[in-house]
Amino acid sequence: MHSLDVAALLAALPDRIADIPARLAAHDPHRVALIEEARDADSAAAARLRVITRAQLAEAVDATAALLRERGVRGGDRVMIVAENSVAQIVLLFAATRLDAWALVSNARLSAVELDAICAHARPRLTAYVVASSSDAQAHAQRHGATPAPAGPVDIGAWHWQTDKPARDTESTFPEPVETQPDRQCAALIYTTGTTGTPKGVMLSHRNLLFIAAVSSTLRRVNADDVVYAVLPISHVYGLASVSLGSLYAGATLRLAPRFVPKAVRRALADEHVSIFQGVPAMHAKLLDYLQTERLEWRAPRLRFAYSGGSPLDAALKARVESAYGVTLHNGYGMTESSPTVAQTLLDAPRADCSVGHAIPGVEVRYVSPEGHDVPRGEIGELWVRGPNVMLGYYRNPELARATVTEDGWLKTGDLAREDADGAMHIVGRSKELIIRSGFNVYPSEVEHVLNAHPAVMQSAVVGRPVEGNEEVIAFVELVAGATVTTQALDEWCGARLAPYKRPAHIRVIPALPAASTGKILKHKLRELA
Repeated sequence: MHSLDVAALLAALPDRIADIPARLAAHDPHRVALIEEARDADSAAAARLRVITRAQLAEAVDATAALLRERGVRGGDRVMIVAENSVAQIVLLFAATRLDAWALVSNARLSAVELDAICAHARPRLTAYVVASSSDAQAHAQRHGATPAPAGPVDIGAWHWQTDKPARDTESTFPEPVETQPDRQCAALIYTTGTTGTPKGVMLSHRNLLFIAAVSSTLRRVNADDVVYAVLPISHVYGLASVSLGSLYAGATLRLAPRFVPKAVRRALADEHVSIFQGVPAMHAKLLDYLQTERLEWRAPRLRFAYSGGSPLDAALKARVESAYGVTLHNGYGMTESSPTVAQTLLDAPRADCSVGHAIPGVEVRYVSPEGHDVPRGEIGELWVRGPNVMLGYYRNPELARATVTEDGWLKTGDLAREDADGAMHIVGRSKELIIRSGFNVYPSEVEHVLNAHPAVMQSAVVGRPVEGNEEVIAFVELVAGATVTTQALDEWCGARLAPYKRPAHIRVIPALPAASTGKILKHKLRELA
């Protein structure tokens, strides 16, 4: 195991994530901090790169914080940032938290229905749409009548803003209390749509995020010479804490990519000195397929570290990736509620299996039976986690938080795992029916809720189907008696109401869903069909 003085690391952390830019600027202010493609990621045109130095980042954060303050943002307010990976998104994140507001990072690729549900729950004081790098953010901004924010002293790319409209429930727009302790003050509010299909806001503190940023970057020996390819969405905790904050905390250059485009990844790895590439298994699989289809050779002269997380990694994909990349494909495990990292494989101890490695220093784990007892090593139990990475709770849902985190601080992950003889962790399944599609969480009930709303549908059931390096969403539908509808019509219905990664890859209409005498749908039979 890696020896790391966790107490000393915690003591050395700044109070707020917004302290990172000033710390960077104080050391080597002219070193590049952020690089982004200043164009739409799907365009085939050559990229114009927007390059931001450490000093410029600090200056942009100061100026943007002042703008937000002028627009009425105070400590405890929620600031919603609708974006894809971009310079302006990072600047807005730091600027909001500089004011002790909560950064509500939202993926611009969410549908209007999904985004509006989050907004209605969180009641942000101000919503920022980063339109320069996302056509989806542009569409949301237009839908809400957002106006262009004034340009600052540094070109961070265009963004629009909109302040809250008076709501009937005006109390919920009030700011939350500001905590002086970094382990109590919320920095980021990240929504995961729960198994009920209703938005669930995970509150992560400054200490949660900084602990993961510091530990993950230390274990990976990230330094100022590294260029980190950041394509994992910053609107999700893996891209936010581990990739973005971890890289910047360690002084590395963050190379921001708004979307995963294999051609762009290959170009960056070959020509832009990228030394670290973190992705979900599906990204690695798609990159290999692209190289094979286009008959291109692999070229990544500076790559020293490749990492897979966010979904289960299978042995065949791991072997293919390592053969092509020429470096070990490291693996790890985490969840939004644990900021996210719980375990990861170590640089000095590459593994041949698909274990997610050991729990990171400072984090305790237990493997617990349904009766609440620790199971013997080697047996499967629900994974429980405790440490400085465990969330503050769920926003405006203390009952759910109490059901998820025990009084003595153990987070019940809902994931099933076992411990190897050498202490390494293997994730074996989910006690909940979560589907992980390209690193994004898809809850079956959420998709079923949309399908069941169609007038021709009586009931539906959604299951995951493993494909290489990923999971597909498969939907089975039982129609109202006498009704007819095409699968294409159902697909279009879902497309208008769900983010692309939540849409079923296949919809099958069957005469009747298999059910028990109680009426409960037997999903294991559907998994066999799938």
